Amino acid sequence: MNNIVAIVGRPNVGKSTLFNRLTQSRKAIVNEEAGTTRDRQYGKAEWNGQEFSVIDTGGWVLNSDDIFEEEINKQVQIAIEEADVILFLVDVTNGITDLDEQVANLLRRGKKPTLLVSNKADTFNLHPQSAEFYSLGLGEPYNISAINGSGTGDLLDLIVSKFNKKNEEETEDEVPRIAVVGRPNAGKSSLINAFIGEERNIVTDIAGTTRDSIYTLYDKFGLKFYLVDTAGIRKKGKVNEDLEYYSVVRAIRAIENADVCILMLDATRGIESQDMNIFSLIQKNRKGLVIVVNKWDLVENKDQKVIKTFENAIRERTAPFTDIPVIFSSALSKQRIYKILETANEVYNIRKKKIPTHQLNETLLPIIENTPPPMIKGKEVKIKYITQLPNTMIPSFVFFCNLPQWVKEPYKRFLENQIRKHWKLSGTPIHIFMREK
Repeated sequence: MNNIVAIVGRPNVGKSTLFNRLTQSRKAIVNEEAGTTRDRQYGKAEWNGQEFSVIDTGGWVLNSDDIFEEEINKQVQIAIEEADVILFLVDVTNGITDLDEQVANLLRRGKKPTLLVSNKADTFNLHPQSAEFYSLGLGEPYNISAINGSGTGDLLDLIVSKFNKKNEEETEDEVPRIAVVGRPNAGKSSLINAFIGEERNIVTDIAGTTRDSIYTLYDKFGLKFYLVDTAGIRKKGKVNEDLEYYSVVRAIRAIENADVCILMLDATRGIESQDMNIFSLIQKNRKGLVIVVNKWDLVENKDQKVIKTFENAIRERTAPFTDIPVIFSSALSKQRIYKILETANEVYNIRKKKIPTHQLNETLLPIIENTPPPMIKGKEVKIKYITQLPNTMIPSFVFFCNLPQWVKEPYKRFLENQIRKHWKLSGTPIHIFMREK
């Protein structure tokens, strides 16, 4: 299970710079996908073979020209509840401020593994100045410079050493894990309750480590899978429910532990920026996806034209990844909820689909011959052979050619579209690699 590391602190202490260093300079696994929003605030990092998620809380401070203490405090509280390790960033060139002391008070009460990180120690002469941070009562300050990278290797060693090595109870392999995600009030709880119904005998709760996802086994109507729901998602009264940051942090947990995500949209509100943030998380984690437009019973005009317009609006926002099943339903009236489960199950099976090599070559090589990659500097790119990689999380295809580095993104997209046109791969991302023959 992925650990979550949250970077907290007042504005202008270098949280985003540290975030960028952790997620990008050390074999970053952040995808620069076109159309994904708010990439700065959530990313993947890897150190010594350990992969973990990093959240930069700074990105969510509203009205950055006006320091909102309450907003910062809320974010710290969420980090305390959700993260496995907290990095509390302070600025060695400024010393302790009132806001630093407030944050430190919250963190001391939270009793969550916290590393006190003294940033902007760009030269060794500044290191002794960090001694004043001992008075915050959070142990030894670690001197780093997020901007030039000094001290960050040792910091990463420390972060990884704090992760809880305890294994979760294992869920059965080969049983799909399906997460229901979406912004607050989109109807996630209603949908989960509609799935589970009153027949408690078919439900077993396997609680993972605390704060992690809870797996509910669903086994009826010939379908068997785990519903992934983040622990206590509906019980946290302390934090303002519709704070955008809160629902995104919650979604990260559920998405990372799932094979397929059901993204709930509210039919009365359409697709909003926060839905796109969650869509972007699903994309980054390369999970299967089914989009459910909930509360369809509240829409007065439900003719085919309205459905088509709604569907097109969704696909426009999710482009270039438009090959996604979209289902219009109502969790309250249980309209089409079985269709949601069937489709999620189908997407799970599609993710594991293997296309025979001879089929790929027979179908795609003539298409490539008719529409070859653009010539570069008078040289022709020739694709000779195609195969699907075995044992990958999502369908991944290798195209062997003479000049792989010259095949650019638009042509890869063309190849992806051709694969999708000839084989059903709806709901799953696919990987395309160019390799030298």
